[in-house]
Amino acid sequence: MRAIAENIYYEDAYAGVTVGAITFPYGTLLIDSPLRSDDARAWKAALLAQSHGTHRLSVVLDVHADRTLGCRAIEFPIVAHDRTAEAFQERTTVFKGQGSEMGAEWEHYPEVSGTRWERPNITFSDHLSLHWGGPEIRIEHNPGPCPGSSWVHIPAEKILFIGDAVTPNQPPFLAKADLETWHETLNLLASRKYANYTIICGRGGPVTIDTIRDQRKLLKSIGGRLKTLSRRKAKPEDTQKMIPALLKMISYPARMETFYAQRLQYGLQQYYSRHFG
Repeated sequence: MRAIAENIYYEDAYAGVTVGAITFPYGTLLIDSPLRSDDARAWKAALLAQSHGTHRLSVVLDVHADRTLGCRAIEFPIVAHDRTAEAFQERTTVFKGQGSEMGAEWEHYPEVSGTRWERPNITFSDHLSLHWGGPEIRIEHNPGPCPGSSWVHIPAEKILFIGDAVTPNQPPFLAKADLETWHETLNLLASRKYANYTIICGRGGPVTIDTIRDQRKLLKSIGGRLKTLSRRKAKPEDTQKMIPALLKMISYPARMETFYAQRLQYGLQQYYSRHFG
């Protein structure tokens, strides 16, 4: 557990995504969940051991299985954006991930198959504020990676948890994305408004302005290449030709190349099919 400020933490040692937590006097807010149930319960226990408030909530920053499968083990009411809650309604009751090759972290952990989804209990459309005996906590809608993507913002402490808005040293998840909206979100993130902020991404921890600019450059390249294919009336499967060039724009461990290529293959085909037909 790594402290960012008093009573505000993140942890990047669990399978799935980088999680966060805020333990203010009146309550505890968990930001996303570890993927594996045992990890989720351990994370919850570690936080409750030092928490004093009676309010307990978990916020999911988007609908991705890597950050939502472990919520059932947390057993806190779940906060999510309206669009994220809608996506949950389209899911089966039990997660069945067999045979999928999306390049997601859960694919490394077959034991999560068969997990029952825990659906959001509280939703919001633009933002939601919590006042729990410390600085204001704002949960804000910032789409791009997914329609319901959100951030947790503690303005007084200049801290942001941004989920998958930035994915350093790995390809982004594109299947549910909107690249133009995502680009606008990154412009906001790189603006003066968030100068001198501590920014925690959902897959790796703190990020710098250079990392944000690299993500923006990568997404711009992806968008341009997809439009070129569309003008040529290419098929969705033709997007795989883009993968080698895109991987060269990312610094990642060599052992992850096949896995990350699969992530791009799945995401590019899904994106192209949705946006270009």
